[in-house]
Amino acid sequence: MARIAGIELPSNKVAEIAFAAIYGVGRPTSRRILARLNIAPSTHISQISEAQMGEIRTIIEKECVVEGALRQVIRTNIKRLKDTRSWRGHRHEKRLPVRGQHTSTNSRTIRGNVRITASGTSSKRSQAAPT
Repeated sequence: MARIAGIELPSNKVAEIAFAAIYGVGRPTSRRILARLNIAPSTHISQISEAQMGEIRTIIEKECVVEGALRQVIRTNIKRLKDTRSWRGHRHEKRLPVRGQHTSTNSRTIRGNVRITASGTSSKRSQAAPT
């Protein structure tokens, strides 16, 4: 198995998809890297030579912000928004949607998947306590 940026890439997957396992590298970035090295995106990871894998590793480590460094950048950006008391920072603090979405009926992911039924009880509580 190939290892890039501390992540083991699955050898049975296509290269374009396998590089997306690295946090910060999506399919467009993986396509761009593979095109730069003249490797077909449909090539499996097991078919890529060690020399080509070394070139891919150097490109990703030098030109892309990935994994822990990217998570740290995102965390500091959110902290800056909270410290300046901006609207977006305020929404982050309250754990509400930040980008202007409606919250009356949506935003179940961020607010939790507790839905109120017609009887007034949440479906989570009614399922948890069988009578």
